[in-house]
Amino acid sequence: QINEVIKLLGIVADKFPSHCSDAAILRFLRARNWSAKKAARMFKENLKWRIAYKPDKIQWEDVAKEAETGRVYRANYFDKHGRAVLVLRPGFQNSSCAEEQIKYLVYCMESVISNPGHVQEQMVWLIDFENWNPSCISVKVTKETARVLQDHYPERLGVALLYNPPKLFESFWLLVKPFLEHKTYKKVKFVYSDQPQSKKIMEALFDMDELGSCFGGKNTDNFNYRAYSERMKDEEERL
Repeated sequence: QINEVIKLLGIVADKFPSHCSDAAILRFLRARNWSAKKAARMFKENLKWRIAYKPDKIQWEDVAKEAETGRVYRANYFDKHGRAVLVLRPGFQNSSCAEEQIKYLVYCMESVISNPGHVQEQMVWLIDFENWNPSCISVKVTKETARVLQDHYPERLGVALLYNPPKLFESFWLLVKPFLEHKTYKKVKFVYSDQPQSKKIMEALFDMDELGSCFGGKNTDNFNYRAYSERMKDEEERL
């Protein structure tokens, strides 16, 4: 089926060999239930987006302001399966510009994928609801986040853990669910610090000594913008 997709891509596969690896094509095939035609169509649309949006050209200095509060950042640990961990804290929203919010998310996705230490294709999203209220993030941004993740980073998400979502989130979730493909929806887990079963989920996925205390772990290090900024700049220089 990989060869069938390559054949359907035609000259595109020859023109963009770095984006047309077997692993990449397999992700698109899985996302489209092994339909070569649908996977090839999706792949072409993704390449059009990459050419126009240039996600791999976004630099830290382009998005640094968006990161100041630690609203989204890559954790300095992996889960027990070796997957990178992206921490999202919507309650620490510091931007009202939807385009810049999405740009920073794309930067974070690209930084995970290009990080030499990231050996697994998939990643974990840890979503902390501290300080969250419905004004923190719009349905528009949430819808666009789902679209970008599903259309341009298919099968990159391993699991999304929603940690201690408040009661208020339930009505917001009902608005968001229709934007999620069934495959994505099945990867979302609600986790609560006062539930033993939730604790088992976290312990099965993470080394609790590494996991941040805000997620029930023992690591008390808080997000440090200056240190994170240096880390991102160092990684850019090494690429």
